Amino acid sequence: MTLTTPGSHLDALRNTAPLVHCITNYVAMNISANVLLAAGASPAMVHATEEAGEFAAFAHALSINIGTISPAWVEGILAAVNGAKAAGKPWVLDPVAHFATGFRRETVAKLMALKPTVIRGNASEIIALAGGASAAQGVDARDSVSAAEAAARMLSRNADCVVAVTGETDFVTDGVRAVWISGGSALMPQVTALGCSLSSLVAGYVGLEGADPFDATVAACAHYAVAGEAAAREAAGPGSFQPLFLDALSLIDAATLDEQARILPA
Repeated sequence: MTLTTPGSHLDALRNTAPLVHCITNYVAMNISANVLLAAGASPAMVHATEEAGEFAAFAHALSINIGTISPAWVEGILAAVNGAKAAGKPWVLDPVAHFATGFRRETVAKLMALKPTVIRGNASEIIALAGGASAAQGVDARDSVSAAEAAARMLSRNADCVVAVTGETDFVTDGVRAVWISGGSALMPQVTALGCSLSSLVAGYVGLEGADPFDATVAACAHYAVAGEAAAREAAGPGSFQPLFLDALSLIDAATLDEQARILPA
């Protein structure tokens, strides 16, 4: 199968159910696993140093989220990334509040040196990671996605990776190509860890055989955006939105995704 459209990526995801190795924060573990299962991938939450490197080598892709790191988890993360890289597997970095403490800054510097395939973050995280001054407070973005466009382009070129800035709209670039992806719902930021879960889904798409990381990241973001819109049409609030969103991720087919995805060149 030639992977070009979001729909072709979705078909491939469901036909192969890629194994996604996730090292993510405590808050995000359950919803990330459910997002991957609903979309059609296979999640695994493995963070122990003793097995993380070995596991990453046979998974299709690795997703790293630093939301609740500790020294022991950092050792596991580094083992996993090195295992994935040695096996030629792609990996996604979600640099949660990387600017907040010295420990986080040091950890992200080590991870950036290991060359992520994709970086997925909110606008404040991407601006700060590119060396700019953001208005962030903790894990919450205080900058608009449009304000992070230039930073994302620069970061993508400097780090030689795909950068996805997600929020009210999504911006994805590989330093040359760039698109805006509309959709989703204002309820999504009111459900904890949906952004973290998107990083895991991006890893699932990027781990598809023959996938171009830029096209795969766009497909994952489009899947999320279309599902968010569908769930919002029936949700009364954030409590009912979450299960409806998981249903929508599962129920959307390739034709619907291609028809409803709103992707515009930047």
